[in-house]
Amino acid sequence: MLLTDINDLLVIPPFSLEQTSKKALLLSRLNALTRHHKENCVYYRGILSGLGRHQDTFDTLEDVPFIPVSMFKQLSLSSVAEQDVVKVMTSSGTTGQQVSRIYLDKATASLQQKTLVKIVSDFIGTTRLPMLIIDSPNVMKDRNMFSARGAGILGFSIFASDKAYALNENMELNHDIINSFLCKHNGKPILLFGFTFMVWQHFYSQLISHSERYDFSHATLIHGGGWKKLLLQQVSANEFSKRLYDVCGISKVHDYYGMVEQTGCIYLQCEHGHLHASIYSDVIIRDPQDFSLCAVGKKGIIQVLSALPESYPGHSLLTEDEGVLLGEDNCGCGRKGKYFQVIGRLKNAELRGCSDTYAAHL
Repeated sequence: MLLTDINDLLVIPPFSLEQTSKKALLLSRLNALTRHHKENCVYYRGILSGLGRHQDTFDTLEDVPFIPVSMFKQLSLSSVAEQDVVKVMTSSGTTGQQVSRIYLDKATASLQQKTLVKIVSDFIGTTRLPMLIIDSPNVMKDRNMFSARGAGILGFSIFASDKAYALNENMELNHDIINSFLCKHNGKPILLFGFTFMVWQHFYSQLISHSERYDFSHATLIHGGGWKKLLLQQVSANEFSKRLYDVCGISKVHDYYGMVEQTGCIYLQCEHGHLHASIYSDVIIRDPQDFSLCAVGKKGIIQVLSALPESYPGHSLLTEDEGVLLGEDNCGCGRKGKYFQVIGRLKNAELRGCSDTYAAHL
């Protein structure tokens, strides 16, 4: 085990610390990760040297050096021996596009799973639920290479007491499966999971033309991925949720923001429509002109911090997304820490979200 102080974070409820207290714990962990990766990853050490960041300890979260998320498409960034890698995860990518490759050892994979459970359980409870996946089972057939889409399904499957796929191999609603699933779990809380565009294109769009109305009023939907295609169709997050409610009665809808480069540390949307950073992660918004810090309410590039990555230097990343910090410690849902909004991809940034990548093939 690389570090022990991650266990101090794992025993604390994920949204219970105010930002000041959280910063101290997270900074200690990130400083240790920076030292670890500098010692064990030659490419990361070279990047820091090129940036002129030679010290081993930083005084604030904002000072911890970040690397562009695109580096994982260009370099093999690993801090563990090849024989210790138990899983290689890849980002989504269109044909001919480079993908990120993320090297996981057993410890990092375990941390990802533990934190995902902590974060999601704060929203849906600790009891496993019957889970209907808005995808085809075909996506899971190739287990040799874990794509972002397959990894997302696999990761969220830990919350399932029972599992079924809503789509067949042709990406059409499998009405026999859906009817059987709803009959089996009639009146019980259930969990729906899918990637945003696929929920819209293959679930909602087919439900509105189906003669039978399904009752999902007892369901919670967790969805994530790119919004690019939906925004082009002028479908906002509010419209997305409203249309789903109208067609099948879903009233609990939680979007999430996350990436394969920091699996486990997702940012879930609360009842007030805000994305929240847990105690295992944080967000910083930077001005695209000079990377200075953006004030609350000012748009900028999203930087993400994570306490998890031990096997690769992914603890401080500059994304290709634009967002805005909305506040900290004072969201109406009661969760502490920063909360924010993702506006979309930066202009000229590559298409890389699971939903956006899938939509590009249609």
